[in-house]
Amino acid sequence: MIKNIFSILLLVLSSLILQAQTVPEEIILQTKNTALVYRVNTKKQLSQVYFGVSLLFRDDYKKMATPPGDAFTTGGVNYVRDPAIQVTHADGNPSLQLQYVKHTVEKMDDNVSTTHIVLKDPVYPFELTLHIKTYAKEDVMEQWTTILHKEKKAVLLNQYSSAALQLKGDKYWLSHFFGDWANEMRMEEVQLPEGIKTIESKLGARATNFDLPSFMLSINKPAEEESGEVLAGTLAWSGNYRLLFENIRYSEDVDHLLQINSGINPYASTYTLQPNETFTTPAFIYTYTAKGKGQASRNLHSWALNYGIWKGKQQRQTLLNNWEATYFKFDQNKLVTLFDDAKKLGVDLFLLDDGWFGNKYPRNNDDAGLGDWDVNKTKLPDGIGYLVKEAEKKGVKFGIWVEPEMVNPKSELYEKHPDWVLKLPNRDENLRRTQLVLDLSNPAVQQHVFAVVNNLMKQNPNIAYIKWDCNRYMTNAYSSYLKNKQTNLYVDYVDGLYNVLKRIRANYPDLEMMWCSGGGGRAEYGGLKYMQEFWPSDNTDGLSRIFIQWGYSYFFPAAAVCAHVTSWGNQSIKFRTDVAMMGKLGFDIQLSHLKDDELNYCKQAVQNYKRLQDVIGYGDVYRLVAPYDNLAASLMYVDETKKKSVLFAFSLHPKYGDVFPKLQLKGLDSAKKYIVKEINLMDDAKPQFKQNGQIFSGDYLMKVGLDWYMQQSLKSSVLEINEAE
Repeated sequence: MIKNIFSILLLVLSSLILQAQTVPEEIILQTKNTALVYRVNTKKQLSQVYFGVSLLFRDDYKKMATPPGDAFTTGGVNYVRDPAIQVTHADGNPSLQLQYVKHTVEKMDDNVSTTHIVLKDPVYPFELTLHIKTYAKEDVMEQWTTILHKEKKAVLLNQYSSAALQLKGDKYWLSHFFGDWANEMRMEEVQLPEGIKTIESKLGARATNFDLPSFMLSINKPAEEESGEVLAGTLAWSGNYRLLFENIRYSEDVDHLLQINSGINPYASTYTLQPNETFTTPAFIYTYTAKGKGQASRNLHSWALNYGIWKGKQQRQTLLNNWEATYFKFDQNKLVTLFDDAKKLGVDLFLLDDGWFGNKYPRNNDDAGLGDWDVNKTKLPDGIGYLVKEAEKKGVKFGIWVEPEMVNPKSELYEKHPDWVLKLPNRDENLRRTQLVLDLSNPAVQQHVFAVVNNLMKQNPNIAYIKWDCNRYMTNAYSSYLKNKQTNLYVDYVDGLYNVLKRIRANYPDLEMMWCSGGGGRAEYGGLKYMQEFWPSDNTDGLSRIFIQWGYSYFFPAAAVCAHVTSWGNQSIKFRTDVAMMGKLGFDIQLSHLKDDELNYCKQAVQNYKRLQDVIGYGDVYRLVAPYDNLAASLMYVDETKKKSVLFAFSLHPKYGDVFPKLQLKGLDSAKKYIVKEINLMDDAKPQFKQNGQIFSGDYLMKVGLDWYMQQSLKSSVLEINEAE
């Protein structure tokens, strides 16, 4: 009897020792200035204890109370909040519980670590691992989940968030961006009411245009540029997404809680997950700061350039595109003459746009040929290789446009493979831009799309640039390949696209590529993992672009935002070019339509941009005067040494007699001396900043500022501000 009691006590003690080893008091994830803290409660649930400014002493987190409930809420058992995950098991049970099993920390280097937290259902062989990668210097966290089960049959994933964050505050203000084709990035800031607010997309083949999968959330009061608590987040996914904000002011369990669930949109996407298969959600990237929206942007930009964008700091190529000069109407000789324009302008590269392919169905407009990626023999009898060589003779590199995910019904590809197209079997085809979407859930279609780029590059290895377009979203979406698993389509399409891009990057790591989609349809970090830049909008009007590019600056570095000078807009060539220089500079304009002084100005601007590209593209952004409620707009970029900076200033529509306030600069070194020089001047034009050529301390420039004398509408100035020697 005593022996049995002793054995039982020994087992209990062993269990307590094992539990002490496997169940930590806190799981603390920290960056330079931010901490996210979890704790395992008495029910073995993972609870979020804290998220905010990191504390000096780690032991202080132990003094915080354990909040009720799960950090990653589940559906079907105890919670009435929106679940981060909700499933139907193989036996039909629609409930899920998740208990802590273990966690491990994987240290990549001195800056990056990933914590893997394993959670399991106590009844079913169902496992979810929460992955949180911290970037210490950038103050950024990246979060995603992997889901695995060993049930006898398939499990249905009804909701499957990438991340779930909980904030505690009095009030919240949400800044987000919406629009449509040529009208992207309309900014709106609203106070979140009690209840649920969602930002979402159901476009299938693209994420954006209508709404951006990115946001800024101000906590307790609206944040300013350089002050206030801000959470900035963005989802890296090129398809349907949902950002859900559940604001709970009063309830039995919690009060003043904001639950944020982010991930793939569950709309029409109940995913069938087979036993022993792993489902991986896209990454949700976020940063928290108590220093305003500007610091949140700089954190995201730094992360993006170092980790989020394919070769983010690879030197970008300035270019001349032929689209506005020729549209579909060109031939070999016409293109060769345009190489001279590119050389004259001083850009690095000539980009051949749509219309170069198709023979049975020539691509002479947008209703035929798409999908038939053989060179049009009438327009280009000597092929793409001849164009590459002729461009190189002129000292210009060559780039080319493709849209490999799409097909025209009037094409050989459609005739040979009608089963490769997404379309409902008993409905009329729904065309947008006279085209249909190929089924990238099908491995055969993935091989075809890969071959479009691979064949081009194998036959013409000196192609230096690819513009990848996607000019429509999904409608009437049905996959003949997926058969009875149609609700997997929206996810499998994007995964199929990424499979193709991974293969392309494995073969062509140094190729510069632009992510384009009917304007700003792919302004997201899912695709930028494989691309250096994206096309923000087909609207290239200089005035409109100030607002569009300003909006993107909240989440994307300037090096990633393509900005072309075109014939859109009634502003001067100087104004349009200065606006374009705020991003990744390019031209899509007929040089023959420019006057001599305009052409000379553009050539000068190209030289200045190349010289200053590192500061503009990769420097810290400081938004000085926002265009939304002002008569002007101004921002500046500062390099990491604080020795070089570039400032852009634009008048919008001031009235006669309006006076601009002094421009107080930011981001400089107070102790350094700086010389101010206005560049990008038209022939014989006088500087609009009267302090041009003068030397000031950084302290003066940031506290007193520069006088601004642009008295007319739609005027622009570019200042180069360098440390004085």
